[in-house]
Amino acid sequence: MNPQDHWNRIYRSKGERDLSWFEELPSVSIELLEAAGLSEDTCVVDVGGGESRLVDALLARGLDCLAVLDVSGEALDHARARVGFQAHTVMWLEADVTARWDLKPMDIWHDRAVFHFLIGSGDRARYVAHLRETLKPAGSVIIATFAMDGPATCSGLPVARYSPETLAVELGEAFQLVESRPWRHVTPWATSQSFQYSRFRRVA
Repeated sequence: MNPQDHWNRIYRSKGERDLSWFEELPSVSIELLEAAGLSEDTCVVDVGGGESRLVDALLARGLDCLAVLDVSGEALDHARARVGFQAHTVMWLEADVTARWDLKPMDIWHDRAVFHFLIGSGDRARYVAHLRETLKPAGSVIIATFAMDGPATCSGLPVARYSPETLAVELGEAFQLVESRPWRHVTPWATSQSFQYSRFRRVA
C-alpha cells in the first residue's frame, strides 16, 4: 500500500479522537511558534497537518498566510470542513512531502510527527531539499519527532527516533538549533508517548 492509500484508509476509518496523535490544543507547537516570532503577518506551512487543530488556532489569531500539506486528501477534507468558511484562507496541498510540490516562500515550517516516518536517507534528503526551497532566509523550523525513548512504530509503520542533536545533523549546517524540549504526549486512551520538539533557525 502506498503512503497516500495508507493514510487515507486511516482517516477514512477513524474519527480524530481515535487517532493517537490527537491534540485538542497543540500547545507546545503554539509556544514554539510564538518563540519564533509568530504574528498576524507570518506565513506558516504545517507539514503533515492532516486533521491537526493547529490551523484553527492560527486562523483564530488572524493569520491569513497559511498552508497545510498532507499526503491524505481525506485528512485535508476533514480539516477544511471543520474550519468552515475560513477554509478559503488556507492553501491546502495534497502531496507527499518527499515528492514534487512547491509553495511560495514561508516564514515558519512546522512539522509535528512527519519527519520520523522518513526512514530512508533519500526521503530525508528530499524533505530537507523542500525545506531549503520553501523557507525564507532566517526563517524558523519547528519539528517534533518521537524521542530516543519513544515508540518504534506508529500506525503500523516503522519510525526513526531522534534527539535534538541527531535531528540537527539530518537538517545540516544551514539550520541552527535554537531550542528543544522533551514532551510526553498523552493519547486519547491515556497512554504516554515520548516526543522531542526542536526549533531551528535558517542560517542567513
